[in-house]
Amino acid sequence: MTKVKVYSLKGEVTEEIELPKIFQEDFRPDLIKRAVISAQTARLQPYGTNPMAGKRTTAESYGSGRGIAKVPRVKGSGSRAAFVPHAVGGRRAHPPRPTKKYHEKINKKERRFAIRSALAATTNQDIVEKRGHKIENIPQIPIIVDDELSKVKKTKETREIFKKLGIFDDITRAKEGKHIRAGRGKMRGRKYKNTKGPLIVVGEDNGISLGARNHAGVDVVSAENLNAELLAPGTHPGRLTVFTKSAIEKLEELFQ
Repeated sequence: MTKVKVYSLKGEVTEEIELPKIFQEDFRPDLIKRAVISAQTARLQPYGTNPMAGKRTTAESYGSGRGIAKVPRVKGSGSRAAFVPHAVGGRRAHPPRPTKKYHEKINKKERRFAIRSALAATTNQDIVEKRGHKIENIPQIPIIVDDELSKVKKTKETREIFKKLGIFDDITRAKEGKHIRAGRGKMRGRKYKNTKGPLIVVGEDNGISLGARNHAGVDVVSAENLNAELLAPGTHPGRLTVFTKSAIEKLEELFQ
């Protein structure tokens, strides 16, 4: 088993603990990707067109022998075509249907394996660095912190703690990485793309979600709610993660 140091809120070493076996799981980016896509597609709401859209018309074809196409035409409108897909206001040829299955399912054992694999990726410095995180001033990967972190409720206090732990550089990177989305998506309520920063995993949230929510790219989650999407945003594993000591103990119980 790998031994890691536990740090206080001042960035000082307080003790050493052993990482559970789940942090030595095989790295399976293919399974992690499947688990993330499964979580994303589970939130999609089925949608489709009205079955009668484009068909509410009395248009009829004039038939053959008139020297014009045999498409249905609206009576008394000067031969305006209707109903057919290539006519203005006509039906769609292949409209989206609400019966379509959007959810990409994944087996329970595969999903749990994916979470363990994504947790193991957070301990690999090369994978974390490859994901783009700033880890030059971080003493070790992963960072294990005292449980007092879960009780901090003020942004000013968390800022100082993050600076002492060396992860504030990555928060700055996430803040500067916010940019306007390319394409039509910016017109549909998702104008900005936000960069993901550190993930904080706690045994129990006693206020840290309030203290960390104003920092760019930071997410807070309790150990029992941890999932592959938080550990590998955009299906890319190796997110910079801060664990509290109690979170490590809980994860060992949940994924042993």
